[in-house]
Amino acid sequence: MASSAGHGRLALHPMERSVLKALVRRGRASFTELAQELQLKVDAVAKAAERLQMKGLAKVEEVVLDRVAQLSEEGAEYAERGLPERRLVDELRARGGRADLEELKRALGENVVQIGIIWAKKSGWIEISRSDGRTVLNLVNYPESPTEEELVLRFLADGPKRLSELGPYSEACERLSRRAGLVLIREVREHVLSPTETALSLYGELEEVTEVSQLTPELLKTGRWREVRLARYDVYAPVKPVFAAREHPLSALIRRVREAFVELGFQEVKGPLVELAFWNFDALFQPQDHPAREMHDTFYLARPSRGRIPEELAECVRAAHENGAGTGSKGWRYRWSAEEASKLILRTHTTATTIRYLADHREPPVKVFSVDRIFRNERVNWKRLAEFHQIEGILMDRGVGLRHLMGVIREFYSRLGLRDVRFRPSYFPYTEPSAEVDVYLKDLGRWVELGGMGVFRPEVTRPLGVVHPVLAWGLGLERLAIIIYGVEDIRELYRNDLSWIRSVDPFAWR
Repeated sequence: MASSAGHGRLALHPMERSVLKALVRRGRASFTELAQELQLKVDAVAKAAERLQMKGLAKVEEVVLDRVAQLSEEGAEYAERGLPERRLVDELRARGGRADLEELKRALGENVVQIGIIWAKKSGWIEISRSDGRTVLNLVNYPESPTEEELVLRFLADGPKRLSELGPYSEACERLSRRAGLVLIREVREHVLSPTETALSLYGELEEVTEVSQLTPELLKTGRWREVRLARYDVYAPVKPVFAAREHPLSALIRRVREAFVELGFQEVKGPLVELAFWNFDALFQPQDHPAREMHDTFYLARPSRGRIPEELAECVRAAHENGAGTGSKGWRYRWSAEEASKLILRTHTTATTIRYLADHREPPVKVFSVDRIFRNERVNWKRLAEFHQIEGILMDRGVGLRHLMGVIREFYSRLGLRDVRFRPSYFPYTEPSAEVDVYLKDLGRWVELGGMGVFRPEVTRPLGVVHPVLAWGLGLERLAIIIYGVEDIRELYRNDLSWIRSVDPFAWR
């Protein structure tokens, strides 16, 4: 095929010629505009445009035509119920312009009041003072008319809008997008084609040679195949993007965590999501009056509400709790209740799974891990979920200690590309000694806590018949994912945002 650099005449495919003529006539046009004018598919225009660009006759650019804004789930809630600061000052006004902080929390909820105070104070609507040991909020400037942000929420409640349609309120829309993602903004992009000087100079001299992309029975029968030019295959021609199925970044991370432990010689174990309080708490020497066992921290089942505890272990666990019998401890000095231990809950940690396994495998070596879901009655926000994953593991063998545990954790994180690891002394009810695990993030310039670890106390292992030391750890998976994938809000991991899933490299740690 001839090129414009060496010849005054060009052989073009009919599709290329049609697109080029329309383009020169218009001067500059998007693929969509050309497709509408020529009654072609956008894919066909894109293919012709790519060939014209390769021949030096056109230039393809991707431009941002506009930006579209829409409400997030939280933004839709605020559009319906009002921004926290508006609800706060409305409540203050109803109370005469002055109210106790605790009273406001009871009326509106702690989360609404905390957020409302930040933005109302920033806007100069309230003042905070102390009176008789109490925190008091005073209304100093009640905004009668809606703010620009409130108007934007009303506009977007009807559906997505282009920023150009919002006019002077586009800046308020941008501010809402930076405010915990209340508004989600995406760009509307389009490919635009423009003719080159070469195309303009040769437009009237284009060679009218028919070019076909495939041989047909008619061309063969009539012999017209001798008069046409066969189009070359262009393996670089643009095509419509194909978004093939891909692994979710969180699933990819879970798979890599599993691979890392398997490479270290560990075996994966599984356990039930609905667990006995016996395995979740009692077998771990957690007293039955511990705050974590209350309803505000743990999900208890209503039907069925109880299960059957292992009778062969219950007596030993009871003795350990009441007087520390056989463990070298004095125990918790209370009357242990089998009825309390038989309650069914949604497990709060996967330690329940590993302790179950340990009860059936009392001879060393034992090297197992679990990566699974757990449940806690948490207020969902940018850094907390009520359902999430935990990376759990135990190592039981003769003569192992804290130094061996530190080595395992360092090696695990190094396989994920996190090599700066430190350990801080800490306290956990069922391990001693105990430590928290931090990793250093160079991009953030600070240390981040990722989990805890320690050596199981005799009060945990002896009632199960285990006499050798057991190293244990519990690490956060979602917090690890936030670090690896650069996510600022933990909820993004579960919102099924296809644009984010497609943009993230699921193997970012490599």
